Order: sequence, then structure tokens, then C-alpha cells
Amino acid sequence: MTSASLLPDVRDGGEVVESFAELGVLAFTTGRAAGSFGTASQEPVAEVMARWSALRTLVSGRNHRLGTAVQVHGSTIVRHEGGWTGWLRGESADGHISVDGRTAMAVTVADCVPVFIAHPSGAIAALHSGWRGTAARITDKAIALFTESGHAAADLRVHCGPAICGACYEVSADVYAQLTGTNPGKKTTIDLRAVIAGHAAAVGVREITVSPLCTKCDNDRFFSHRAGDPGRQLGVIARVS
Repeated sequence: MTSASLLPDVRDGGEVVESFAELGVLAFTTGRAAGSFGTASQEPVAEVMARWSALRTLVSGRNHRLGTAVQVHGSTIVRHEGGWTGWLRGESADGHISVDGRTAMAVTVADCVPVFIAHPSGAIAALHSGWRGTAARITDKAIALFTESGHAAADLRVHCGPAICGACYEVSADVYAQLTGTNPGKKTTIDLRAVIAGHAAAVGVREITVSPLCTKCDNDRFFSHRAGDPGRQLGVIARVS
């Protein structure tokens, strides 16, 4: 069995959201160098689980909690509160929020957009937003949960991490219409991160950043479903101070 202590830092080769650090929040997307966190490949389970162990050591902190879920390309968001420790893997959800910031959270991605949200209070969220989640406005729903908890949208920071870019991501006319309200009558490309950023700005978020990295263009650095990779990376967020 591969020891977690012998693995590279799970942040190696990925992207860290530097602008979140001043809020005491660690947010990052893992890369190919850290290895896959998915379970659909032929890679030995022991090696994959060792990576998860290394991740938990890095982010679970004094509260010893990591929240994840079985993702279904929907818009359900799990709200994490106290009362448990360990690694929670919930059912049928594509987003996580911790208003008190005491739970680290992760989503699995490989072309879909990892969306990170943070508030100066330490409240945090992580979302998996493919075209279905984007069309269902999962980011809007997460922002609404922040505002319902007293955290104004204008005070939030939103970052869209490494994902397939607008030049590489082609969708059907129907999908394009669901995302934009306009039917082009043929397959066309679309920039999911631009759509998500537009949604966030429309509900009052002022600080929005978008990664320049594409999982398919930068396939040497990230796993990409459309490039044929069975591997998966993670979008991870945790309050560290």
C-alpha cells in the first residue's frame, strides 16, 4: 500500500486561489501531479485512498471534518454544521457550504467547473458546476444561502477554477439555449465559467475571478473527461485560520 506520507503534496501541479489566503481560507484544485481522486479508473483503490488520507491530513484541521458527496450534476447543496467528525460522503449533491467555516469540503471535477466562494467571516462553499448545474443556477443558490445567513453577496469572493475552456467545450443547440436563452440552431462552443461569473455578478457579487487554465488545453497538468481521462481532480476549500 502506498503511504500517504510518501505522496506529493496534493496541491502540487494544481491551482491555488491566492486571493482567498488573506481571508484565512485555503482553496485549490488538485492537478495530475497529485494523482486521481476518482474511483472509476483501474488504479488500485489503496493508492487512491492514500491520496484522500493525505488530503484529510492537510485540510481537516482541528475540527477533523471533510465533507463530500456523490455528485449527480444537479443543484443540491449540503449545509455542513457541527456534531460529527471524520469524512462525510453524502448522497446526491453537487455543492457544500459551511457558514461557520469549520468543515473542509471537496468536489470532484474533470472539465466541469469547481466554484469556490468565501466570505471575510470565514464562511465558505465549494460547488461542482457542469452545464446542468450551471443551467440550474447552483452558484446563485449557494450565494442565496450566504445572504440568508447574513453574509451579503457584495462581500463574497467567487473563483471559478480550472475547467474546460470556451474554445474546447462544444454543446448541442438545446444545451446552449438552456444556458443562454438563445438557440443557435447547431452545435456551438460555450464558456461555462463566463456564464457562472455572469450569474454571480447579476446577484451582486463584486469580486469574481476566473482561472486561465483549461483542463483540455492543459491536459498535461489536469485530467479531462473530454480528452479521455478516467482520472479526476478535486476542488477543495477549507478555513485555515
